[in-house]
Amino acid sequence: MEAIPRELIEQAQAGDIEAFEKIYRAASGLVYSVALRVTGNRQEAEEITQDVFVKIYRSIRDFRFESSFKTWAYRIAMNTALNAYKRMARDMHRREDFDTVIETRAADTDTVKELVGQEERQQRETLLESLLTLLNPDQRACIVLREIEGLSYEEIAQVLRVNINTVRSRLKRAREMLLAHTGTLT
Repeated sequence: MEAIPRELIEQAQAGDIEAFEKIYRAASGLVYSVALRVTGNRQEAEEITQDVFVKIYRSIRDFRFESSFKTWAYRIAMNTALNAYKRMARDMHRREDFDTVIETRAADTDTVKELVGQEERQQRETLLESLLTLLNPDQRACIVLREIEGLSYEEIAQVLRVNINTVRSRLKRAREMLLAHTGTLT
C-alpha cells in the first residue's frame, strides 16, 4: 500500500466521501490480504474487509497522525481478523464446510496450461493455509505481517501493540513450529 497523503486523510476526516473512497481503493487490498491470511477463508476475509472499513469510516476523525495511516489500518485489520479467526475456531465444531463444485468442460491446450498453473498456485496456497493453521493466532499474525506483508519488526510491534521482543519470540516460535512440520522451510 502506498502512503496515503495527509491531505486526503484530512479531507476524509472532514466528511468528504470521495476522499474516503480513494482511501478505500488504496487500502482495501492490504486489508483483504491480511484478513485472508489470518482466517484462511475468502468469504470471511471479504466480510472482515467490509467491517474494517466501517470501523475506519467511523473512527477516521479520531486518527491523529501519531503513526502512519498504514500502521493504523493494519492494526484495525489485524485485530478484526484475529477476533474473527478466534470466533471461527470456537464455532468450528458447529459448522460444516461446503466445497465449491466446479463445472468441468473440454479444454483446449491453452486452457489446460492455464489450469495447470492455477492448480500449482492453488496447491501452494493450500499448503500455506494449512501451515498457518498450525500456529496460534498471535504467531500467525506475526508471520503474516512479517513474511507475507513484509513489515519490519518495529512496524509489527506497532500494529499489534506489543514489545518488539515479543514480536521476535513469536516469530521464532512460529518458524520453529513450521520447520518442525515441513523440514524444508528456511
